[in-house]
Amino acid sequence: MGLEQKLGEMGVVTAKLEDLVNWSRSSAMWPMLFGLACCAIEMMAAQAANYDMSRFGMELMRPSPRQSDLMIVAGRVSRKMAPVVRRLYDQMPDPKWVIAMGDCASCGGVFNNYAVVQGVDEIVPVDVYVAGCPPRPEALIHGVITLHEKVKREKMKDWA
Repeated sequence: MGLEQKLGEMGVVTAKLEDLVNWSRSSAMWPMLFGLACCAIEMMAAQAANYDMSRFGMELMRPSPRQSDLMIVAGRVSRKMAPVVRRLYDQMPDPKWVIAMGDCASCGGVFNNYAVVQGVDEIVPVDVYVAGCPPRPEALIHGVITLHEKVKREKMKDWA
């Protein structure tokens, strides 16, 4: 049963602008290629044919922050790398989202020392945490779906 049968002869579809914008934002996220450690292998596997993240509108990982609206921080972030992560985040256009992939990006993982940032949320605001060491591609896809649900619930007053 198609849309034509449901509408009859009316030929008009109505929707709230907020719902349409949130739907388009969640259906066409462009993630930035930002793999720092072993989690990056699982992030690449999620893009491969077995898991196919392109079904979520993520056709390819963008190499430039100016073309991305989703940063997936996959792996541990060293203190030397922290300013680079922040600079790349600042270069991304609004609206922008961050997924912390893996235990190292979420809380430092097994690297409890002075050289590793104990969670990327010290540097950039994180929207979704994906647990695991390294997390499976299914976990990353679940994190992406969770982010999509969060984006679809955004209100117009929060856009500014």
